[in-house]
Amino acid sequence: MDFPVTFHIFGKTILAHPLFEAAGMFLGMRYYFYLKRKAKEKLSFNTSAAVLIGATAGALIGSKLIGNLENPYALFENFSFRKVWSNNTIVGGLAFGLLGVELAKKIVHHKESTGDLIVFPLILAMIIGRIGCFLTGIGEETYGIPSDSVFGMHLGDQYLRHPVALYEIAFLILLWIGLKYIQNRKKYASGFIFQLFMLSYFTFRFLLDFIKPRVEIIGNIGTIQMVCICVIIYYIYKIKNTGSLYLKYSR
Repeated sequence: MDFPVTFHIFGKTILAHPLFEAAGMFLGMRYYFYLKRKAKEKLSFNTSAAVLIGATAGALIGSKLIGNLENPYALFENFSFRKVWSNNTIVGGLAFGLLGVELAKKIVHHKESTGDLIVFPLILAMIIGRIGCFLTGIGEETYGIPSDSVFGMHLGDQYLRHPVALYEIAFLILLWIGLKYIQNRKKYASGFIFQLFMLSYFTFRFLLDFIKPRVEIIGNIGTIQMVCICVIIYYIYKIKNTGSLYLKYSR
């Protein structure tokens, strides 16, 4: 396979990443609405709209903000709005999307968790998006550092590199299976599945970024890892608070 993989559409050459990213978002949203129709608990229109707007706005702002702060030293070198707009990361999108949802829920005075329903559509969208990351090779900064391990792959240059996109796909599939098992037991507090997803994914991303090119900000960790630490601490606290409810349902 030659990297990066491109597609020729209407006479233009397009990288695989944006195509798979768009497909992932579309299929993820369709899956979400399918699950929403089947759900027993129905949210009001105002609550649903507020949560959707909050999540979208927060994710957009966060993905761009953290994406550009990955390398703050280069942010103002040859500054361009096009470069700022093209820099994004799922870590910022998830973290700030959460903030957007929580703010929206406060505005409409909704106290119940709304996260469980989005978990599996989100994992689906992320898996499809990471296929695009892998096919892009070193065309975008979603590749691993050089490696002489058995997992090393040529991704478009002379080095064998960690195929971190494939690692993430494998992790997300295993996470889907694990969370589905917990969900099928039906012995958990509302929001517990989403909390486990966020804690698991951000822990994985914190570790994964050690084998990705990064600008070290504090010690040997980068901006994305700093965000991961904040989210991990937050969800350890959240799961601790809901743990008593989980144990109550498990009895």
